[in-house]
Amino acid sequence: MVGQGYVGLPLALRAVQVGYDVIGYEVDRRRVELLDSRSSYVEDVSDTALEEAFATGRYAVSDSDSSLAGFDWAVVTVPTPLRDGVPDLSFIEAAAAILGPHLRPGAGVVLESTTYPGTTEELVRPILESASGLVAGRDFHLGYSPERIDPGNTKWTLANTPKVVSAVSPESLAAVADFYASLVEVVVPVSDTRVAELAKLMENTFRHVNVALVNEMAMFAEELGIDIWEAVQAAGTKPFGFMSFSPGPGVGGHCLPVDPSYLSWRVKKSLGKSFRFVELANDINDHMPHYVVDRVIEGLNRRRQAVAGSRIVLLGLAYKKNSSDVRESPAVAIAERLAGLGAVVQAVDPHVGVERPVGLEMVSLTAELLGSADAVVLVTDHDAFDYDLIARSGHYVLDTRHRLPAGPGVEFL
Repeated sequence: MVGQGYVGLPLALRAVQVGYDVIGYEVDRRRVELLDSRSSYVEDVSDTALEEAFATGRYAVSDSDSSLAGFDWAVVTVPTPLRDGVPDLSFIEAAAAILGPHLRPGAGVVLESTTYPGTTEELVRPILESASGLVAGRDFHLGYSPERIDPGNTKWTLANTPKVVSAVSPESLAAVADFYASLVEVVVPVSDTRVAELAKLMENTFRHVNVALVNEMAMFAEELGIDIWEAVQAAGTKPFGFMSFSPGPGVGGHCLPVDPSYLSWRVKKSLGKSFRFVELANDINDHMPHYVVDRVIEGLNRRRQAVAGSRIVLLGLAYKKNSSDVRESPAVAIAERLAGLGAVVQAVDPHVGVERPVGLEMVSLTAELLGSADAVVLVTDHDAFDYDLIARSGHYVLDTRHRLPAGPGVEFL
């Protein structure tokens, strides 16, 4: 398993659980040390589960290239960030270059990292073939299977979420499908790796666009004096033709802020056309943290206070509830802008530990903390928060998730 992050670590432990011998290859030495000490940094993987995996003798973690020798299957789950709006595939390239020399006839490589259509065939395949001297689809198996990890989701897990699989040849597809059938309950084969790559981007673009739609409606509803939350709830009673999405402080994680832009970039580069829905959704969702800060400023102004010098407590740093994932989290953008305006910013998040943003003071949730704050902003609605305490103790609370009970000091996004 190349990469032991939010996707690779749960997948590695699942593979151990069903009987595979697994090497978790991770270039981040700090992560290797944490895993070796049986300390998990991924919310969906407990320290106990990690300890159990090591106890089988079938799981080990390493940052040494030599540990990859002799693999039967290699699954690549490395980051694919954007750099100035352009996909950065350097981690995928590095993974393929490292795996290539260790490829043997009959072995298989599957890419799970989210990327633009064509990456598996046009980028990964040539690197693997050049380094190994083998031909994909004939001598070794090569496929793509988009990850569908949803941090904090206890209903749909890695094991019971249907898994889309694809490969570069019918023989490879059969092998990839059989491999994943040993890990998950339902496998969904598709005819081409580009189809699978596009399907992943389609899933996330669908969410991105609809979240942007309701976010823009929320901003207009506030100006019109209409309760957007009640409107969403009412619309959600329709049993057909509507799917509920909730407004919020912005989007985070890898999926929504990044993945749709991969599709937009590919369309622009290959076809010379703009993917207008994605670009508009990016503009709206990227603006939401600024809108939240503007609402905080307005709330403080009504209380005859300036944001500069105010002490502001953010509740939740992760991009979604019951998760420790702070990648692209709107809470970080909100904290940075408030601090830039002169506010003293503190944050509470019981889930965020070693992956916390640098320079942001983390504190515990107490009545004293809430009572002494000039403003409290609920950014991420973790179940662990005491919402009655928050509503009772905060003088001015902006709830961006509509989780708090109504009260004199509570305002909703």
